[in-house]
Amino acid sequence: MGETVLPRGVRAGYGFGSVATGTFGTVPGLLLLPYLTDTLGITALLAGVIVFAPKAWDVVLNPIAGGISDRTVDARGPRRPFLLRGGLALALCFALLFAAPDFGSEVVDAIWVLVFFVGCATAYAFFQVPYVAMPAEITDSYHERTRLMTWRVAILALAIMVSGASAPAIRNAFEGRMGYRVMGFFVAVLLAVGVVGAYVGTRHAPSGRPVPGGVSLREQLRIVARARDFRLLLVTFVLQALATGAMLAGVDYLARHVLGDASASTFLFVCFVGPALLLTPAWSAFGRRSGKKAGYVAASVVLAVAALVMVGARSEPSWIVFLATGLVGVGYAGVQVFPLAMLADAAAVDAVSTGTNRVGVYTGVWTAGETLGLALGPGIYALVLAAGGYVSSTGGHVHQPSSALTAIVLGFSVLPAALTLLSLVWLRRYSLDAATVSMLVQQSAHD
Repeated sequence: MGETVLPRGVRAGYGFGSVATGTFGTVPGLLLLPYLTDTLGITALLAGVIVFAPKAWDVVLNPIAGGISDRTVDARGPRRPFLLRGGLALALCFALLFAAPDFGSEVVDAIWVLVFFVGCATAYAFFQVPYVAMPAEITDSYHERTRLMTWRVAILALAIMVSGASAPAIRNAFEGRMGYRVMGFFVAVLLAVGVVGAYVGTRHAPSGRPVPGGVSLREQLRIVARARDFRLLLVTFVLQALATGAMLAGVDYLARHVLGDASASTFLFVCFVGPALLLTPAWSAFGRRSGKKAGYVAASVVLAVAALVMVGARSEPSWIVFLATGLVGVGYAGVQVFPLAMLADAAAVDAVSTGTNRVGVYTGVWTAGETLGLALGPGIYALVLAAGGYVSSTGGHVHQPSSALTAIVLGFSVLPAALTLLSLVWLRRYSLDAATVSMLVQQSAHD
């Protein structure tokens, strides 16, 4: 492949997969923990374990999925078959996740959720890992990858807005479990739409050929451990995924218990995603002018500072909380655009240096790290709730002690801000830039 500009249809087609990734990345993190604590009556500590355990399984599974997709040879492209199979299985498992009958047993309810969340996590691994691997094979252009990620993140932001705003509203329109069942079916349809859209939309995309061959999980970890820039980028991204996961888990609790209005969760999401929809192209332009690393740092600082503003949410007017959430959305758009584009650069540099396409290995480990962060976020948030004495119930109308309200706010503001700022310790040491990547690609072409 040369330094070609991708057709608009390919960019949009690839980006359509973010309907699935954005939806699944948002809704469980937003509503699964409240479903467990305030509808099924499961204690915050046990609920945190249930939310975390299936994603921990993905940490092991994702690199394996990457290795399998690297060895796949298919006339439709090496990655595309996984989009359809894994994605449709994800939609089915998600619908069942919130469709549990009323067993009358907290233990059976917990087992049902655990089993189908494991199913969701497994199916998602075989969709997401090949999907994230595709940009490094679609184009070898440093700047074209950024443009490709701009499409992806713009659609991702739209998917987050639609799913994150509508899922709580649908749940609130019905009583108890029925609200979650209807919401689960609606989200499953969104997932299926994104999956089929990505599969059909990338049918004309250029595609590299992964090199067949077995690579063990241990060897995959050794490969990425030797890739300094990838390793630094991964740690940065995982810490920020943890921060995002904690914020997502706190939205519903903040809306109901601090702002006193369950419908406020929808407004919080609009404030969060609206700026991202508008400013994703601006972050892309900033990256082309100042570099991806500089853009990533700037976006991270915006996100962290905005999160800290909400530390006074118990006494601040609601409009300040909504405004700060909008500023978080400004930063969030950037921290999605830049690391994914930088990941493709790191994988491409490895391919040039070694002569072997191992992008599936990199994206498998990357997705495992992202999954771990997004799972640990709600898990840590649940620990914060438990430490604050949060009271679980089957009706969601229990009076919470002041310590629980403080825990809700701190988990939503100080915790994600601290994690985001901590991640910059690793990001500052990242060294790949446009000149380095271009030089290595040109050197490879001459060789």
